[in-house]
Amino acid sequence: MNQIPHKRGAAGFWMDWAAVIALAAAVMVFALLRGGTFLSPANAVNILRSMSITTIFAIGATITMAPDGFDMSACTLATVSSFLFASLFLWFGLPLWVSVVLTVVLTMGLYLLAMFLILVCRVPDMLATCAMMFVYQGLGLWWTGGGAVSAGMPTPWGAAPARSGWTEGALAIGSAPWCILIMLACTGFAFVFLRYTRHGRCLYAMGSNHTAAAYSGIPVKRYRFLAGMLTAAMIAVGAIVVCSRNSAAQISGCDSYLMPSLAAVFVGRSVGGAEKPNALGTLAGAALVAVLENGLTQMGVVYYVLPAVKGGVLALALVAAYGPRRRKAYIMP
Repeated sequence: MNQIPHKRGAAGFWMDWAAVIALAAAVMVFALLRGGTFLSPANAVNILRSMSITTIFAIGATITMAPDGFDMSACTLATVSSFLFASLFLWFGLPLWVSVVLTVVLTMGLYLLAMFLILVCRVPDMLATCAMMFVYQGLGLWWTGGGAVSAGMPTPWGAAPARSGWTEGALAIGSAPWCILIMLACTGFAFVFLRYTRHGRCLYAMGSNHTAAAYSGIPVKRYRFLAGMLTAAMIAVGAIVVCSRNSAAQISGCDSYLMPSLAAVFVGRSVGGAEKPNALGTLAGAALVAVLENGLTQMGVVYYVLPAVKGGVLALALVAAYGPRRRKAYIMP
């Protein structure tokens, strides 16, 4: 039996580009209402800077979701990663590049716990990562003695920190333009990896039909493990940027990025009719979240109303993208 996609015409165009259209509409509305304030180069940098962390975490989620995975523990693990980075740099006085590399390696090591539950114990992704949220939270608080890690604070074992404060290089990671360049580098890597490499195509094949991918000879466990390790690396990078921006590793400092990053991935799935997680769509979804927050703040919307307004607009974008189901005409041979 052959499948021939049904021509959807204008309706299909609106479905495919709902996220981009919503982004363009938001920019136009805020530009009309706020004029030069919203369109200024300084505000553009603010938007890019604010979306950088969300995008980095969302790129990690994009790689996880490509083979039909799902991770609820990413930002909790990111908080632990920020503890590791701050303690390696401040408490032990390691050079910046060594602290960065060790943070990435240790985060990948911690992610092996989730991979064990998913690949060896065959626990569904969402259940496994929900359980790991509590494990990571407990490990992070145990490592720091139940507190944050900031400049000048003594270690949990009572020793003086090897470094009294943050260096300019460490603080620059979370500031423009470096955080923006890191965001673009992560997006570019994911775009090339998922779209143009055999590994990325195998991950997408698993996401389309896991059983068929296994029967076609794809080592599904190996590729799921690869996706997990790349996700862990993105989590560590995002955590380092958060820690640098806050000049401290705070308790639950990264947890608030989970929902915006997932929203960016889901909104971006429909961009261009991809119907799968993709790097450019995720970037567009993160931009939509950042533009909404920036514009609504300039409009004087009180901070505690922002989540409801952003959620409502994002829900409308999702309805436009996913509500009308994509139809296919089936023709018997």
